[in-house]
Amino acid sequence: MDDIHEYLLSSCPSISKVICCIFLCILLPLGLCFKNTSKAPSYWIFFGTFPDLLWNCNRMYEKCAEIFLSLGKGSFYIDGPMFSKLRYLVTCHPQNIEYILKTNYNNFPKGEDFRDVFEILGDGIFNVDSDRWRIQRKMAHAELSSRELKTLVSNTSFKVVEEQLVPFLAHAAAQGIAHDINVILGFGRYENYLSIELPSNELAEALDDVPLALVYRSMMPTVLLKLLHRFEIGEERKLKNAQKKIHKIVEDYICQKEKDLVAGVKSYDLLSTYIKALDDETSTVSSLHKKEIFLRDEMINFWIAGRDTITSGLIWFLWLVSTTPAVQTKILEELNLLSSHSKNSREKETGSSTTGKWPWIFGSEDLKGSVYLHAALCESLRLYAPLPFNKKSVAKKDQLPEGSTVEPGMEIMLSFYSVGRMPWIWGEECLEFKPERWMTENGKLITEPISKYFPFNIGPRTCIGKDISFTMMKCVVAAVLFKFHVEVVKSPVVCTKPYINLHMKNGLKVNIKKRTI
Repeated sequence: MDDIHEYLLSSCPSISKVICCIFLCILLPLGLCFKNTSKAPSYWIFFGTFPDLLWNCNRMYEKCAEIFLSLGKGSFYIDGPMFSKLRYLVTCHPQNIEYILKTNYNNFPKGEDFRDVFEILGDGIFNVDSDRWRIQRKMAHAELSSRELKTLVSNTSFKVVEEQLVPFLAHAAAQGIAHDINVILGFGRYENYLSIELPSNELAEALDDVPLALVYRSMMPTVLLKLLHRFEIGEERKLKNAQKKIHKIVEDYICQKEKDLVAGVKSYDLLSTYIKALDDETSTVSSLHKKEIFLRDEMINFWIAGRDTITSGLIWFLWLVSTTPAVQTKILEELNLLSSHSKNSREKETGSSTTGKWPWIFGSEDLKGSVYLHAALCESLRLYAPLPFNKKSVAKKDQLPEGSTVEPGMEIMLSFYSVGRMPWIWGEECLEFKPERWMTENGKLITEPISKYFPFNIGPRTCIGKDISFTMMKCVVAAVLFKFHVEVVKSPVVCTKPYINLHMKNGLKVNIKKRTI
């Protein structure tokens, strides 16, 4: 509850004290008198089940999983205060999720409430529906699936790992002190982020203020959200300031990029390709929005979507691997084989020996043959999907496959975090980190779609950056594990924090040592 209290008091004492008094003088005593001993959400007269959600907001992902396990089914309702008309259906049932995201996805748009919550995304691809989304999806798919961009991602990942990440880890190993892996693996934020001094950056710091505010926004009834927004209470003030900074930085960057392109400066990156594509399709631009605003919103969408999701995936993966020695051993065995094969190939191509060269950095081509590493990443994402929830609205009354009824005005929360923790979905060993789930008896990768696996979404809005994400994550974890021993420092129980992306509360302290192979 400390985060909620700070959130309400941080900016506007007079109004926030009234809100806190209502909560502390009415809801808290009731909660103590009628404490719910079961895991199911309590129903409070006048206030519905919303206080239970608010009370557990600092561990909302774990709480939802506990409720599903307690109820023994894949869906439950959350009712807001009587005056708010707020009602959620929370579900982790794979058939429901597939129905909502794929089979009948037209009936479950993001909706206006989603746009209000994620205002910072503007009219970007992750914030729009219908025709506007289809146009943007087509453009994004064309650019992200191009051979040129894939080559750029591969080369950039290799360069950043070789020139920044590995030297930084070598320095950390020489220091012999614990480091927070959350900080280290934010390396993709901007140029020279991983210099020894870990310099600050205005854009990165502004982006850091966004996720927590969005979590609180997604939980609040519309009336309360508008009140907090109007008076800039707590995270709303941070979000407003962050949005101004982000808009200014991105707009200046776009302006400079356009000047460079006009001057004939050769550049190949996502922004450059978007500018060129829009110049070639003026009709598309007019059907979307003003060009500068469209470019700004798209870049912010891709930054927010790609930046924290990959970092989240890497952190949870390294924690799982470092605490599961058997899995780490198998990954290292595979990396040794791939390393030997790649070294022989490079020696034949260049005619020079690679023996004794440190560090050996895996390129994306070197890792294409990885099976166990890929399976381990899939398994890590099953347990710790970077996007733990997805939120949808309802266009028309409908009945979901497992029997729940949804109506217009309701919100649906898809709990991807809970999916990986249900024995009736993944078996009694669902909590085990077991890469073998993703391999056949012959040691081949299971490549066909699995209808209970949603880290990259499914249906028309399936993540178009999936292959790029795997390329980047493989390049990083292969370099880290092959040359360094990452040892988790004993600390309190690892748990999640209330972020839009799945982050660790209090970070993850590790000791880093050079590995001798």
